[in-house]
Amino acid sequence: MARVAAEHDDYVPERVEARWRSFWEEEGTNQVDLDAAERPFFNLMMYPYPSAEGLHVGNLYAFTGADIHGRYRRLLGEDVFEPIGFDAFGIHSENHALQVGVHPMELIPRNVANFERQLRRAGLMYDWTRTVDTTDPEYYRWTQWIFLKLFEAGLAEKKEAPVNWCPSCKTVLANEQVIAGRCERCSTPVGQRMLSQWFFRITEYAGRLLDNLEWIDWSRTTKTAQRNWIGRSEGARLWFPFVVVGDGGSGLADGSAEADGSAVRARAIEVFTTRPDTLFGATFLVLSPEHPVVDEVTTADRLEEVAAYQAATAGQDLMERRKVDRVKTGVFTGGHAVNPATGEEIPIWIADYVLMDYGTGAIMSVPAHDQRDHEFATRFDLPIRAVVAASAGVGKAKDLADVRLGPGSSAFVEHTADEVLINSGRFSGMPADDGGRAIVEWLAERHLAEPAINYRLHDWCISRQRYWGPPIPIIYCESCGTVPVPEDDLPVRLPYMEDFRPEAAGVSPLARAEEFYRVECPTCGGEARRETDVSDTFLDSAWYFLRYPSTEFEDRPFDEARTRRWLPVDSYIGGEEHSVLHLLYSRFIVMALHDLGHLEFEEPYRRFRKHGLLIKDGAKISKSRGNVVIPDAYVDRYGADTFRTYLMFLGPYQEGGDFRDHGIAGPERFLYRVWDSVGAAVAASAGGQGSGEIEPEIERALQRAIKKVSEDLEGLSYNTAIAALMDYVNTLRSEGRTPSLPEVRPLIIMLAPVAPHIAEELWERIGGEPSIFDHATWPTYDPAKLEEDEVDIPVQVNGKLRATVRVARGASRETVEELALRDENVRRHVEGATIRKVVHVPDRLINLVVG
Repeated sequence: MARVAAEHDDYVPERVEARWRSFWEEEGTNQVDLDAAERPFFNLMMYPYPSAEGLHVGNLYAFTGADIHGRYRRLLGEDVFEPIGFDAFGIHSENHALQVGVHPMELIPRNVANFERQLRRAGLMYDWTRTVDTTDPEYYRWTQWIFLKLFEAGLAEKKEAPVNWCPSCKTVLANEQVIAGRCERCSTPVGQRMLSQWFFRITEYAGRLLDNLEWIDWSRTTKTAQRNWIGRSEGARLWFPFVVVGDGGSGLADGSAEADGSAVRARAIEVFTTRPDTLFGATFLVLSPEHPVVDEVTTADRLEEVAAYQAATAGQDLMERRKVDRVKTGVFTGGHAVNPATGEEIPIWIADYVLMDYGTGAIMSVPAHDQRDHEFATRFDLPIRAVVAASAGVGKAKDLADVRLGPGSSAFVEHTADEVLINSGRFSGMPADDGGRAIVEWLAERHLAEPAINYRLHDWCISRQRYWGPPIPIIYCESCGTVPVPEDDLPVRLPYMEDFRPEAAGVSPLARAEEFYRVECPTCGGEARRETDVSDTFLDSAWYFLRYPSTEFEDRPFDEARTRRWLPVDSYIGGEEHSVLHLLYSRFIVMALHDLGHLEFEEPYRRFRKHGLLIKDGAKISKSRGNVVIPDAYVDRYGADTFRTYLMFLGPYQEGGDFRDHGIAGPERFLYRVWDSVGAAVAASAGGQGSGEIEPEIERALQRAIKKVSEDLEGLSYNTAIAALMDYVNTLRSEGRTPSLPEVRPLIIMLAPVAPHIAEELWERIGGEPSIFDHATWPTYDPAKLEEDEVDIPVQVNGKLRATVRVARGASRETVEELALRDENVRRHVEGATIRKVVHVPDRLINLVVG
C-alpha cells in the first residue's frame, strides 16, 4: 500500500470517500421521491441480522453485488429505491445476549449502530430515511396485525401437535429450521415434543406456491429447492377401520357396511400412499409413536410397553430417526385395523422410523415391495405377500403364492410400466398403474379411499418459547375462549424482563411476567391471560419489504398508492440458504394478504437472484470455522472502492470466490491507474490537447467495453465486467499514450456502480456536475463501430493455407485475389499452373483452385 500510494500522492481513498459520503448525506443523493418517480425500480437486498461481531465480509459481498446492480439501473435513468433494515429479533440475538450478560434491549441498539457505521462506509446507495428495525414496536405492531388478519381468515390456528424441539435453544423449530436433523442455529440434534402451538396454514397454499414456480423469474437452483421442499406427490388416501379395544370388531371387517364417509373415517386410520396398487399386500400398519390414535388402539396388556417405547423415542433426534440403514425397532400395540381391500384384520405397530411430520404419521406396510417395511417384517416375523410382479415373470398366472422379490432378502421396489398385479383378487393381471386407480375407485364407493395429492410441506409453526420476539396478539378468556387483541390496542409491547432465560420445560419466559399476562378480556371485561409465546422471527422478515416505502405512515402497514407504484420488488438478491425459509414464507404471506384484499399481487419479487458464497483457507467463511473476515481493516487500509472492486473480481457473483489477502493488490493498482489516466486526460485537455476525435483503435476498444460491461452488469457478471474495464484502461495507456477526455468520460461512468466514490471525484474533475448518478447517462455502443476497418483473409491454394493478406473490410474478390498473388509463397504454389476457379467468401477467405 505504501509503495503504490507514494506514486499517486493526490489519490487518498479515505479522504475521497469521506468527502462523497458527506455529499450524499447532505444532498439526499440516495433518496428517491416515492410519489413522483416515473420509472420506479425497487432494488432489494436481504436485510442483515445485526450480530455483535459486526458486518462480515459475506454480508458486504452480498450487499455490494446488489448495490452495483441498483447503481447501474440508476445510470440507465430509472428511479432506484434501495432501502435497508435490521432483522434484530430472534433466537440468535437472545442467545448472544445471554452469553455476554447484556440485555438484548441494550445490546441490539449498539449492534445496529455498529452495522450502520460499517454499511455507510461501504458506499452503498441506501436511503437511510427509510430504515426498518424489527424490534421497533412501530414495526412489530404491523407484524402482529398480519397475525390477526390471518387469524380472522382461519389461516392461523392453535393446535396440539408434535413439534421439533431444540434442547439447546429451548424452543420449537419449524420444519424448515431443522437441517439434517439438527437445529439450523446451533447444530444441536433436534427431538420432538407434543405441544400446543400456533400454526399458519401454509399447506392451503402448497399448490399455488408450487405452480407459480413455473413462471416467476428466480434462480433455477432456488426454485428447485422450493419444489423439492413443497414436495408434490400423487396417490391416494386410504382409510383402515380400526377395531376399538373392547368393541368386539370394527363393524367393517367384511368391507361391506353401509355408512356415510364421516362415520366410516371417524373410526379409521388415514394413510397416504403413492402406491395404492400394492394395497392387497399391506399386512400391517405402522404409526408414529406420537400419533394421536395410539392410545385408542393400544390394548391393556400392551400399555406399559407402548408407553415405554414412546418415552424412549420422544428424546431421539430427527436425524437419527430418518436414517434408512439403522436397525428397525418397534412395538405392537395389541390393536388391529382392517385392510379395506382384503377385509383382513392386520396388526397395528408403532415404530420410530415413521415420523408424525411426514404424511399422516401412519403407513400401510407392504413388506414385499418396500425395503424398510421388508426389514421391519423380517425382524418381527410379520407376513410378507407379493402383489406386484414384472409381467415377464408372471406369465399367464394371476395369483402366485411365491414370486421372487429380488436378490437376497431385498424387497422388490422397482416400479416400471410392465408391472402387473398378482394376489390382488379381481384386480390380478391388471397393469399396476391401472389396477391402482381401479382399486381406489372401488373403495371410494364405501368411503375408504379417494385420489389425493399430498405435499411434503407442513403448516408453519410460528410459536417460540423465547423472550426476544413480538408477543403473539392473543388473549385467552374462560368465558370467551380465544380472543384476538383489538387492532387499536396494538402493538402488544414486549416488556423489559431482567431474567429472560428460557426454560427447558417449554414455557415461555413471558409466562413469568404476571404484570404482562394478566389482562382484562377485551370482549367481556373479565379476567383473562395473554398468550406468552412470541412469534418466529421469519414472520418479521416475511413482509419487511412491504414496509420500506411506507415507513412514515403510522396508521397502516403499507400505503395503497405507494405499494401499487413500487411493488412487487423489481430485483431481489440474497443467499440461497433462505430458499425454503424466508423466501417461501414471504411468498405465502403475500399470497394470503392478496387473497384477503390487502395486496394487488400474489408474488413478492419480480426477479430473485442468489449470490454465491465466499471461501477462505479452503472452507466456507463462517464463525464456526474461525475464518470470518471483518471488512473494517481492509476498508481502513485500501478504501471501500478498492475492497468493493476486489470482492466483485473474486469470481462469478452468483457462484462466489476464494478470498485471499494478496489478491486485493490487482484491483488497487487498477483504481490508481484509472485515477492517473483521468488526471493525464485532464492535464492534456488543459494544455489544449486530447479533446477531439477518438482514435479508431481506441473507439473500437471503447465500444467493446461498453457492450461487455453493459451486458455483464445486467447479468450480475461483475468479475468479467471489471476485467473488461481493465482491458480498456490497458488499451488507453498502451505504449505510454495519453488518453483524452472523450476516452475517459465513459470509463468513469462505467466504473461508477463498482467504485462510486472515486467515480464521483473523477466525474467532477472532468467537469461533470455531481452527483454522477444524477447527471450522467449510461453510454451506449454502436454495433457498426465494433468492427475493424480491415480484416485478415486466409489465402488457400487447393484448400491449403499458404498466406494471409490484410484488406479493407468488404473488399471485392478481384482486390483480394490481386493481393494474394503478390505473396511470394502463393506465387510459388500457382506458378506454372492454371487457376481454374476462385472461391471467395467476403471478409472470410479466398481459395485458388489450380490444376
